[in-house]
Amino acid sequence: MPYVDRVNHAIDAIVTGLDQPLRLEELARTAGFSPYHFHRIFAALMGETLGQFVKRLRLERALSTMARAPRRPLTEVALACGFASSSDFSRSFKQRYGVPPSRFDLAAWREQNREGVEETVRDAGVCARLDKLPVGSNPDGFEVQLRELPARTVAYIRVLDPYRGTGVVDATERLIAWADQRGLADGQWLGYMWDDPEVVAVEDCRYDIAVEVGDTEAQRLPDGEVGVFRFPAMRVAQIEVRGAIDLELRALDWYYGTWLPASGYMPDDQPAFEAFIGRPFAHGYEYFELYGQLPVRREG
Repeated sequence: MPYVDRVNHAIDAIVTGLDQPLRLEELARTAGFSPYHFHRIFAALMGETLGQFVKRLRLERALSTMARAPRRPLTEVALACGFASSSDFSRSFKQRYGVPPSRFDLAAWREQNREGVEETVRDAGVCARLDKLPVGSNPDGFEVQLRELPARTVAYIRVLDPYRGTGVVDATERLIAWADQRGLADGQWLGYMWDDPEVVAVEDCRYDIAVEVGDTEAQRLPDGEVGVFRFPAMRVAQIEVRGAIDLELRALDWYYGTWLPASGYMPDDQPAFEAFIGRPFAHGYEYFELYGQLPVRREG
């Protein structure tokens, strides 16, 4: 198995276990390395040590939680994101962001990161309406359908720094070819990010392009560039998007700024999904047909 794929197995374990103690020995075993070699290989491939990576992800998840559930107590946020205590969280937060979480200007931070995403999208030649959709505004007529989705297993290829270059398109083409060879290309195609680009720096975001596969098929899948991940059953707030990337960005604004605060729901600890209608990029790279699926749970 290539080293990148072994490290991806460890990253999957980290992402799904951020609220639990994460031990080097267990993660190294997941990746199929000795602890000594895993630590060095991880740092070489990811550009930061395992400890730095875990702490950054915990802080970024805390920021996302603070942004999406502003009334949630900081102590609860700290424990839910894997910090041993609120003081540990506050100390780590101040080391990275310069101020304690109680004094952090989250709105300014999100606006700054959004500008980075919009600049990247514009650089790709998308010059449509990218201005933030005002709270309470719904000019596109978005409607939410609540759906209960069963557990699903996916085969995926991970793309680092997905907003720049053609990494997502190239990975999608490789996964479609891989799925075609195995008779899996007519399954549900998904795209998802564990990172919120309004919180996480663009270059640190990760995007997985994936296709649903059966559990029996997943057990037979060979190791290689394609990884396998199993999502639990979940409730999603789903909206239909048929248009360019600016429409999808407005859908996200409406989700979080207008629908979610009045819905009685809060985001669950799963990524938001693009559930493609047909194969990804079936209509080219400037027009998309997909369902946005935001995992949610009842507030309180």
